[in-house]
Amino acid sequence: MPVTSPSAPTVRARRLASTFYLYAFLDEFVLLYPVYALLFTDTGLSVPQISSLFVIWSLTGVVLEVPSGVLADAVSRRLLLVVAPLLGAVGFGLWVAAPSYQVFALGFVLWGVRGALQSGAAEALVYDELDRLRLADRYGRVVGRASTAGLLGALLAIAVASPVFAAGGYPAVGIASVLASLLCAAVGLALPEHRTPAPASAVPAEPGVAGGAASGPFAILRAALAEARGNRAVRRALLILPAMVGIWGGLEEYVPLLAGEVAPVSRVPLLVLLVWVGVMLGGLLTPLGQRLTARRFAGTVATASVALAVGALAGRPAGFVLVAVAFCLLQTTSLVAGVRLQESIDGPARATVTSLAGLGAALVTIGVYGGYALASTVAGHGVVFGLLAAPYLLLAVGLVRAGAPRRIRPVAAGRDAAGPDVAPADAGRAG
Repeated sequence: MPVTSPSAPTVRARRLASTFYLYAFLDEFVLLYPVYALLFTDTGLSVPQISSLFVIWSLTGVVLEVPSGVLADAVSRRLLLVVAPLLGAVGFGLWVAAPSYQVFALGFVLWGVRGALQSGAAEALVYDELDRLRLADRYGRVVGRASTAGLLGALLAIAVASPVFAAGGYPAVGIASVLASLLCAAVGLALPEHRTPAPASAVPAEPGVAGGAASGPFAILRAALAEARGNRAVRRALLILPAMVGIWGGLEEYVPLLAGEVAPVSRVPLLVLLVWVGVMLGGLLTPLGQRLTARRFAGTVATASVALAVGALAGRPAGFVLVAVAFCLLQTTSLVAGVRLQESIDGPARATVTSLAGLGAALVTIGVYGGYALASTVAGHGVVFGLLAAPYLLLAVGLVRAGAPRRIRPVAAGRDAAGPDVAPADAGRAG
């Protein structure tokens, strides 16, 4: 039997992490992001038409979220992560090649499919690969850094878009976006995947259900729903995570409007950048967030709620320091809640369970959009932000009473999925 280095799992984990960081960066490095709204208006679209495109985008993601999770449990997750950016590349290319409302709508459908294919599949692939190496305790650090890499990609795309647009207009930023998506797909091919998808018919049916095992995708879906009902930790995570992610994820879209209420237009980008920096730091703080006790986790959520409300209601640019702190803490706690969900899943439908959480978050975000639109008719942006910060305070109280997410569990020392060359002594090292 060949002898391998005890550090082999660490090397493989680092290779997985670095590849995933590059994938996350390229996935967000889309130069069309800051100018696609201008492309729509320059093509002659009205505001209601543009709004309808956003609705098409959101509904595509909502409808496909769970089916794409089932697919990720039935086929290669790496394959889905390769196909997803290719769909985005097609959409971006069509936008600049044949701009029209119908083409924009098709592009948003493809973009929605892209996001749905990645949601669930990415988290499940990374967690299972780390778990195979008995290094699942690094998952929080990896996804935290990946989120920061994605934000850096988006920020760099915004910075680069201006000179590229000046040089070549919409075709130039469109071509650059297509190339970034193609590179993202190429990097996806380099992601390791040692999992062999089991036939759907082999997925055990929910205990106590007459008729035996289900067949096809329904077997996977029933397994996921059974785990959500029967696993208390999973059920709690599926309730916490959508609330954690969905509210501030929706509010993030309105940060420029809040900034415009307290500062001249020339300073709005700086205030928005401050909030983005807070979100990036929140991703890097995920490992620290995993060490929080139940009460301290709830206290962090409560602190974020108060900071968000006070900062938004301050009515001055200095208040954005508190808004940035709030978004930082909410990013950290959201990622930690996601880590807890992955740790809690024991069944064969990991990606599907993760997609259930994604569906819940999407529905909460849509509710935030509707609530914000309604509240903004009678109140300013600062007041609306303050009102939507309140649910986090209620959530913190509920976490204290029900028991917040537990600390990270130790990685099991004898997983059957681990290869013979995995060294148990290496499982607890920092990356």
